[in-house]
Amino acid sequence: MLLTKGFEVEMYTGTPQGDIVGLSDKIVAALNRFVREPDSRNVEYTTAPLCGYDRLLCELVQPRLLLRNYLKTLGDYMLIPGSCLSMGDTKVFYRSDPTNHYHNYIEQTYGTNVVTASVHINIGIPNPELLMRAYRLVRVEAPLFLALSASSPFLDGEVTGYHSTRWQMFPKTPKHVPLFASHKHFIDWTEAQLALGTMKNVRHLWSSVRPNGDRRPYDINRLELRICDLISSPISLLAITAFLEARLWQLLENPDLDPLISSKLSTSHLEEDLLELTDANEVAAARESLDAPLRHWQDGRTITARSWIEEIYQQVSPIAKKQGFHCFLSPLKKILREGNEAQQWLKLHSGGMDTRSIIRQGMQLMVEMEKELEDKLCGLLVA
Repeated sequence: MLLTKGFEVEMYTGTPQGDIVGLSDKIVAALNRFVREPDSRNVEYTTAPLCGYDRLLCELVQPRLLLRNYLKTLGDYMLIPGSCLSMGDTKVFYRSDPTNHYHNYIEQTYGTNVVTASVHINIGIPNPELLMRAYRLVRVEAPLFLALSASSPFLDGEVTGYHSTRWQMFPKTPKHVPLFASHKHFIDWTEAQLALGTMKNVRHLWSSVRPNGDRRPYDINRLELRICDLISSPISLLAITAFLEARLWQLLENPDLDPLISSKLSTSHLEEDLLELTDANEVAAARESLDAPLRHWQDGRTITARSWIEEIYQQVSPIAKKQGFHCFLSPLKKILREGNEAQQWLKLHSGGMDTRSIIRQGMQLMVEMEKELEDKLCGLLVA
């Protein structure tokens, strides 16, 4: 039996020219499974937790087709790739629900730095202590998933110098989040943050990865990886998810993969050293993604994100074969070979294509991918 997997996918809506237009209030009122974000220019849909990758693929594609058909009833609108306001406007916050006090706090505190689109990958792990162990490993390796998914090199029509402008500017909150040595540690820390006001509610934990559940921090049953930029290709998203699941199976088989057990960085200040290394790796991955020089959590050696991912891929490939999902993992090699979406866009830009044309091309590629997947794999038409 595979682990359950589910997604929260945030996407922008806008015109065929790539201008982002806020429509979430209308979308949420008309369609099930869609929820609004504080700014109306992006909207989120979720998938149910499922074990099988083939069913997950349909669950990713069908809501998009449904949304596209609905957008046509509103006018000439489409879905827009990327994780930042590539064509702007970052100066104005378009409130999706002016009466929501929490949204008011977000707008006043963070502004449009939070108006981003991303994908959150949720993996079911019912045992709280196993979940905390998985959290510790994925936390120190989260920069690798950012490197694979980076898709936000533009902001307000300009090249920013980052492959993931989203993660470079996103307000990680609270500023210091521990590795959590146990479930009790997580509970005590969360209660302390709420008392201090550094977290306004239990959802106000915006880190690269977090333990999650229906009544967190007390009842937790899944790991939520939050660092990934929006991954336009469902096949690529499933490959990254398969990479994560295979790594977690490796951890379940070998508990010594826990960074607090096997890291050789330090003996006296290990957690602090691991967090400092990981924070620096996140910054580097946001800037250069797969080409970023990172420091390995096991021994501190410098290694590029691409090489580190290739090392882990070789380790987990037999596990994916044994579990029967290697065919969904293997497209990861294409990302390593051809680059993530940000790298592909920047290559087009260095060849002379302007940012708007790149975004428009990306929009069309999304349409073509989704149609092909619907015809080949889902076998269901969205009316």
